[in-house]
Amino acid sequence: MPVVLDPDAAAVLAAFREAGRPPYETLSPPEAREWYLKARLVAHPEPPVMAHVHAMTVPGPAGAIPVRIYTPLQVRQADGMAPCLIFFHGGGWVIGDLDSHDVVCRTLAMQAEAMVISVDYRLAPEHKFPAAIDDAIAATKWIADNAIQLNVDASRIAVGGDSAGGNLAAIVAIDAREHGPKLQAQVLIYPATDFRMTHPSHREPETDCLLTHNVIRWFRDHYLNGMEDIDNWRASPARVDNLAGLPPAYVLTAGADPLRDEGDEYAMRLKDAGVAVATKTYPGQFHGFVTMGKILPKANEALHDIGAWLKALG
Repeated sequence: MPVVLDPDAAAVLAAFREAGRPPYETLSPPEAREWYLKARLVAHPEPPVMAHVHAMTVPGPAGAIPVRIYTPLQVRQADGMAPCLIFFHGGGWVIGDLDSHDVVCRTLAMQAEAMVISVDYRLAPEHKFPAAIDDAIAATKWIADNAIQLNVDASRIAVGGDSAGGNLAAIVAIDAREHGPKLQAQVLIYPATDFRMTHPSHREPETDCLLTHNVIRWFRDHYLNGMEDIDNWRASPARVDNLAGLPPAYVLTAGADPLRDEGDEYAMRLKDAGVAVATKTYPGQFHGFVTMGKILPKANEALHDIGAWLKALG
C-alpha cells in the first residue's frame, strides 16, 4: 500500500522543494554541512531552557572528542546521581554536529528528566569508517568510567541517536555487551542498520524524499572505504547473528523513509532474541522529522514519547 504523507509533512516537503535547496549529492561535504545547519533555523523549535549546558572533551583514539552535557531543570536523582543518555547525532556520518541536534538533546533531557551527553564524533569523508564508531565507543566507555565526576549514575546509562546516530548507538550497544559498560537502554530513531540496502523501502518511490535514494548512496560512499565494509557488523549491525543479551530498545521508524524496513526488521530481530523492545512507527512522516518540531507537531510527540519511555526505566 503506497505511503501517504500526513498534511504537515507534505507541506514541509513542498516548502523545502520550493526553497531550492540543492541535493546533497551535488554538493561537497563541507557545503552539505552548511546547508544542513541552515535548515535548523526554519525547522527547529525554541530550545528548552536547561539548568546547565557544559562543553568539554573526552579522550578518543585519534585525539580529543568534543561533547556537550545537558542538565535539565528537573533531574531524576538517586544518591545525587542522574541517569544519562549518550546521544549520537544523525547526518549520514558526513554532516551534522552538536548544534544540528542541540534542540533534540535539550528536549530529550527535559522530557526524560535525565542528563544528555551529545558526542561530536569524527565525520567522513575526512575520517572514514570506522572512525565514527571508534569515537562513539571510546566516548561511551570514558563517560561510564568517569560517571561519578560527571554526576552520572553508571547503572542508568543509555545510548541513542537518529539515523547514522541510531546506527552508532546500536553498534555501541553490541560492543558493550562484550566489552562493557553495562547499558540500561538503547534508543534507535529511524536507524541505519544494513548497508546492503536491499529492503523494499529502499526502492519505493514514496520513500524517495528528503533522504532520497541517491543521497543514501552518497553518504555510504563517503563513509565506507569500499563495498567490502558493507557486511562488517561495525557498519551494518544487522549483520550480527545473535542479538540476545542487548539492553532494552526503543525503535522509532517513519513510513516515508528508505530506512523503514531495516529499522522494523531490526526491532523484530531484537524481540525474537528476547530483548525488551518498544516500537513506534509514524506512517505519514519522512526521514529526519524528529528535528523539525517548529513545523511538524509529530516531532514533538515523538521526543515526548522517547523521554517518557526513558523516564519509565527508572
